[in-house]
Amino acid sequence: MDNRDGNGGEVATLMERILYEVKKVVVGQDHFLERVLVAILAQGHLLVEGVPGLAKTLTVKTLARTVRGTFKRIQFTPDLLPSDISGVSIYNQKLSEFEFRPGPILVQVVLADEVNRATPKTQSALLEAMEERQVTVDGVTHKMPAPFMVLATQNPIEYEGTFPLPEAQLDRFLIRIHLGYPSATDEVLVLDQQQVN
Repeated sequence: MDNRDGNGGEVATLMERILYEVKKVVVGQDHFLERVLVAILAQGHLLVEGVPGLAKTLTVKTLARTVRGTFKRIQFTPDLLPSDISGVSIYNQKLSEFEFRPGPILVQVVLADEVNRATPKTQSALLEAMEERQVTVDGVTHKMPAPFMVLATQNPIEYEGTFPLPEAQLDRFLIRIHLGYPSATDEVLVLDQQQVN
């Protein structure tokens, strides 16, 4: 997944192979898939907005599986705490010391699903990880694995139970894309694919 060591031709071939594999599962989201690959190449983060049911989550899960990177999905909810994302230090009585239990953010590909359903305080737990590629828990810094990428999905802000993302967090995303409904032709392809499976 790291593109710095290969030449342009090798990277292009690899990206074509990744795109081909993802398109086996995801139908009719070519523009979205191209933006995902741009974010991977640039080692940036991607924010995807759209109504539920547009294959946002499926695309990210398929991509992570295709590139064989470590992957975690974090479902953002109003009761999610910052420590649920970054991890927590727990006291080990046998050793008489605190030990760090890493949170789901410490992987290569993170799907922050419905990121705007969590409170702004919890959303801010992503800021350090996305910008500094590290998390700090109880004064101890933990480096993110390389490469590291956050693909976040959000529902439109007019949906009930959503919170706007703070400007500081929006600034961490290299690309922000809005997904619309697929064309009638693509919907027929999705139905055909479901009948085959």
